[in-house]
Amino acid sequence: MKSQTFCFVSSVWRSTQRSVLITSKILCFFLYSKRSGKQALQNNEQKEGKKERAVVDRVFIARICRILKIMVPRTLCKETGYLLLIAVMLVVRTYCDIWMIQNGTVIESAIIGRSRKDFKKYLFNFIAAMPAISLVNSFLKYGLNELKLCFRVRLTRYLYEEYLKSYTYYKMGNLDNRIANPDQLLTQDVEKFCNSVVDLYSNLSKPFLDIVLYIFKLTSAIGAQGPASMMAYLIISGFFLTRLRRPIGKMTVIEQKYEGEYRYVNSRLITNSEEIAFYNGNLREKQTIHKTFRKLVEHLHNFILFRFSMGFIDTIIAKYLATVVGYLVVSRPFLNLADPRHQNSTHAELLEDYYQSGRMLLRMSQALGRIVLAGREMTRLAGFTARITELMQVLKDLNGGKYQRTMVSQEKDTDKKPALPLIPGSGEIINTDNLIKFDHVPLVTPNGDVLIQDLNFEVRSGANVLICGPNGCGKSSLFRVLGELWPLFGGRLTKPVRGKLFYVPQRPYMTLGTLRDQVIYPDTLEDQRKKGISDQVLKEYLDNVQLGHILEREGGWDIVQDWMDVLSGGEKQRMAMARLFYHKPQFAILDECTSAVSVDVEGYIYSHCRKVGITLFTVSHRKSLWKHHDFYLHMDGRGNYEFKKITEDTVEFGS
Repeated sequence: MKSQTFCFVSSVWRSTQRSVLITSKILCFFLYSKRSGKQALQNNEQKEGKKERAVVDRVFIARICRILKIMVPRTLCKETGYLLLIAVMLVVRTYCDIWMIQNGTVIESAIIGRSRKDFKKYLFNFIAAMPAISLVNSFLKYGLNELKLCFRVRLTRYLYEEYLKSYTYYKMGNLDNRIANPDQLLTQDVEKFCNSVVDLYSNLSKPFLDIVLYIFKLTSAIGAQGPASMMAYLIISGFFLTRLRRPIGKMTVIEQKYEGEYRYVNSRLITNSEEIAFYNGNLREKQTIHKTFRKLVEHLHNFILFRFSMGFIDTIIAKYLATVVGYLVVSRPFLNLADPRHQNSTHAELLEDYYQSGRMLLRMSQALGRIVLAGREMTRLAGFTARITELMQVLKDLNGGKYQRTMVSQEKDTDKKPALPLIPGSGEIINTDNLIKFDHVPLVTPNGDVLIQDLNFEVRSGANVLICGPNGCGKSSLFRVLGELWPLFGGRLTKPVRGKLFYVPQRPYMTLGTLRDQVIYPDTLEDQRKKGISDQVLKEYLDNVQLGHILEREGGWDIVQDWMDVLSGGEKQRMAMARLFYHKPQFAILDECTSAVSVDVEGYIYSHCRKVGITLFTVSHRKSLWKHHDFYLHMDGRGNYEFKKITEDTVEFGS
């Protein structure tokens, strides 16, 4: 019987030591990183410039409090209710754990003492308590999952309100270079942040309560020296093993790097399979893949050897020495014959007390481990918090008209006339109907590259303008300034409000939805009805661009398809023109939007635009379009431009 008892304790403490040593390792890593990580952090900041620091400090507390105000906006709200539910369930579950330890120990004591009466009694108590304990666990999981979802809904709605305000989504990707992957931040990082916050709340609350209760129980059972000795051994051994395991972090990073390279060369083969097949490059690609794979395999071999050597040391320290400490801690009050607690105890009572103390010590060790692991989770949460906070700050800046971007040096053209100071937003926009006027406006890209130093021309409604010039001369840049996507760096721009200026690109955007949605985008069915436009009028718009047959071919206005694939290139361009007729703006920008349309259909579209009063700015290389325009704007790509009226003597550019 004694041999079985000691074997049980040995097994308990081996499993305890393995779980807690991991957490102790992380605790010691934090202690070590305070000393050795400062220099590395400073070096990284010097290399990468001003970056958000992902550390647990006052700034982290301020950031997370700011985000929590978004996720828990009021004292009395749904999120507060779930927080209270989780707190109550954590307390109840802790008391359930203590009761289960005590009741389970009594059941085992009754079995060993051959007491059928006590066995039936306490086993029935356990069976009767199972539904309640299970309900507590289910309520706890329910509260945690609902709180994660509520937090994610609140934060996602807030961020998307800011992200989709005006042209902020465009500015973030094209004007500001602080955030390279907003899609990941808005989806994956928000989800991970919300999960991490809720998990941290759970992983800190219950372990603290567990430690307080278990220390109180264990101190009365085996004295305060037992828990203190176990904690001291865990910290010392964990620190020692942490020092030995330091290369694992770097080796793991290298492993992920090589794994990424191996996946990348395989994805390149799939993406570019047609080109590789034409070049007959399968042998060359095989060499590249094998070379990358060999590099990964060699590193994995080295990693396996290192873990083999660490496994030998771990086995001695984490298993065998931990077993010795477990024996010493648990057995001390039982082997001390002078201990008044067990002087009059029977064998069954000694065994019951022995099992109960061992299990409580195990639970206390697990609680300590969860708190140490919570330190790692808090550091991980600090990273997500820094990223979310940076996103919120960038959104705030962009909505306030501020953006940060690396600017091109203006000192390279010293032989030319002095460059104007580039101050984004320093120009003035005046909203006026039926007029577009550039008055001393410099055409500048967001990174400070000056395309045209001083742009001056005026266009009134009814006078179509053809814009021509080589690639990179500034044609699309002009439209981005006109559409207020890019900031003005000076001068005065007179134009209609945004809703009276429409842009039709070469590759039209087809939205998710019905056939009707493709014509009225970005309006909805309710907007169409408010404008008093019937489906018959929409049919006329399609007829104007020779797309009336699509309505019958696809099955009606309310059919839903993947229109990017269903419609051909020419059909998509004509659909975009039907969309233009629906909105009837004062001015429209046509950016090579009829390149896939036949000349006769193109001519009919331009004639109809003039008929309905839509003034056009057209980018095209077709000579056939010159007759539909009154002025031309030619940019030479070297900073010069020419704005003139089209006459019979005008030399037509294009093909």
